[in-house]
Amino acid sequence: MTKNMKLSIRELAIVMAVAAIMSGCKKKVETVEEERVEQVRVTRLAMREIDREISISANLQGWETVNVAPSLTGKIEHIFVEEDARVTQGQPLVRMDQTQYRTTKLQYANLGVEMGRLSALRETGSVSQQAYDQTKVQYDQLKENLDFLEQNTFVKAPFAGVISAKNYEDGELYSGAPILQLVQITTLKALIAIPETYFPLIKQGMKVELTSEIYPGDIFPATIDVVFPTIDPSSHTFQAKLRIANSSMKLRPGMYVVTKLSLGKDNTIVVPYQSVEKLVGANDRYVFINEGGRAKRVAVQLGQRFDQDVEIISPEIKEGVEMVTTGQHKLVDGVKLNINE
Repeated sequence: MTKNMKLSIRELAIVMAVAAIMSGCKKKVETVEEERVEQVRVTRLAMREIDREISISANLQGWETVNVAPSLTGKIEHIFVEEDARVTQGQPLVRMDQTQYRTTKLQYANLGVEMGRLSALRETGSVSQQAYDQTKVQYDQLKENLDFLEQNTFVKAPFAGVISAKNYEDGELYSGAPILQLVQITTLKALIAIPETYFPLIKQGMKVELTSEIYPGDIFPATIDVVFPTIDPSSHTFQAKLRIANSSMKLRPGMYVVTKLSLGKDNTIVVPYQSVEKLVGANDRYVFINEGGRAKRVAVQLGQRFDQDVEIISPEIKEGVEMVTTGQHKLVDGVKLNINE
């Protein structure tokens, strides 16, 4: 091989190496040029004054509900009421078999005579204190037993209300299932689950408005009777019990209502509802903000709804932040943004 041929081979190798370097540089440039850029529009967030209201659905319940179930088994002599009957406190509801009651009442009367005799003898010293005390204990115990039998033989209404269920007829054998159910409906209650965000604002005695589809245009007043002290860790809500005056008797236990609680004026961030994304397969919500020309995903909680807008809550959602309101469906965290006016 000649000297000139060796030189040509060397030159060819150099040319190939330079070409490879140039090709790599070109690919690198093309890679940089191919970085993903999304076209979006943003809105600079600003505080907005709102009338703070919470609307929560609930089912009504009787303020008190009691199962009329005597502590004595046996035959039911007579039931004085039917379903839907309105009763007053102390009104007779059920009379059970009286045999045991009558026997005990007779024993109590006889022992009462004996107690009278022993009291007279004790004053003259003709009977020992021990004999008197033993009879007195029996007398007191029999009185307690008689009161128990009277209460469970002649069953009366513990409060005014409406009979909502009747499970037996006269003459049937009472076996333990409630004979009647009594519900107080002149006053009702409802339990509502309130987001934990509002816990510092909810106080006992606050006014609440109720509405029902059954009575369009009617507003029923209520008050918060109890604010439960703990937060449910799974739902991040706490419960409040409402007390609802129902003298009109329009509302009934089991009805579905919507409660509205007004909390006064407040300043917050409100954005278009469509700009908030929802995680597939979960209820987690998020938005994208502009951070140095790139998309940043921020988890948010939804607050109050205003037609097509919604309140969003997050430590990173503040006045002055640029939030993506158009093109957000195509974004991923960190992607470069081209902001259109």
